[in-house]
Amino acid sequence: MSDASTVIKMSKQRADGLSDSRFVRACLCQPVDRTPVWFLRQAGRYMPEYMAVRRNHSLLEICRTPDVAAEVTITAAERLDVDAAIIFADLLLPFTPMGLDFEFVNGEGPVVHQPIRTREQVEALRTDRADELNYVARAIEQVAKHFAPARPDGDRLGIIGFIGAPFTLASYMIEGGSSRNYVEMKKLMYSDRTAWSMLMDKLNTVLAAYAAQQVQAGADVIQIFDSWAGALSVQDYRDFVLPFTTELVQRVKALGVPVIYFGVDTASLLSTMRETGADVLGLDWRVPLEEGWRLAGEGVAVQGNLDPIALFAPEDLLKQRVQQVLTAAGNRNGHIFNLGHGIVPGTPVDAVINVSKWVKELSAR
Repeated sequence: MSDASTVIKMSKQRADGLSDSRFVRACLCQPVDRTPVWFLRQAGRYMPEYMAVRRNHSLLEICRTPDVAAEVTITAAERLDVDAAIIFADLLLPFTPMGLDFEFVNGEGPVVHQPIRTREQVEALRTDRADELNYVARAIEQVAKHFAPARPDGDRLGIIGFIGAPFTLASYMIEGGSSRNYVEMKKLMYSDRTAWSMLMDKLNTVLAAYAAQQVQAGADVIQIFDSWAGALSVQDYRDFVLPFTTELVQRVKALGVPVIYFGVDTASLLSTMRETGADVLGLDWRVPLEEGWRLAGEGVAVQGNLDPIALFAPEDLLKQRVQQVLTAAGNRNGHIFNLGHGIVPGTPVDAVINVSKWVKELSAR
């Protein structure tokens, strides 16, 4: 670890044992002066500054160029005046060092041209080249250095690293891209338990190393995205996913940082997802926040859960929806304001800025 990273890490803990980041304290259900706020996909295609960068770089070029990824991350966090910056990257980046090529196709999203469908293909996946993902850590180092000084209110902006969950990444590998019914993924999961377990273990090996790189570079928190977990029944999640996700969560927590675990359409899974030991469960907008928090359980923080499409609503209705989320949270320790999914293209930037401002005003203790 560089001297600069060491200084950054030493500055994160106060004499009283609390983090100097409001966002990190909320992740740990510690007292905060107001609700911290950040947004899923806060750097993206709705923002003119990001689109200006995209005119000269592809998505993967941005991810793999530390200076550019750091610039995009910093610009979004500062423009929105949020409490955390999430590094600009993509869930599928670990595929390349594992020996699985993919690309982004306009109108289709990520495409894996040779999906994993057999045990022999699983056996061929590599786990010894995670160091090739170090470009993400180098971007985090730049972001952490930029935000190391405390802000005027004495708070230090939190730095979020992230990885995909093994189930969601396995699903992309097997389906070859996005899916509606996940037929190929479930066929392999049901029919070849040995191959499924091997695939999940290999993914966990790479993901744990990848998370360690990000924490060493200065990430305060790691968010684990399980975007497709909502495609599973509770029993399938418990039988085929929970043990592997729990292992990954515990390996990341052992790095000394809180873990946020987030999936879409997972209301039915929340009480099971809490068994992973994640510090924070992300809630999508389909479940009322108070109900989601009840399912998450005592001592678990929650993140969410404004409908991202509410950002298109008239200002008075949008502010009302923000207040409703905060009222449901009831100023309890452990709430992080966010959307129930990512900001979509075309979202008015001013609406996102207003939500950030209103959360601060309306949640002040």
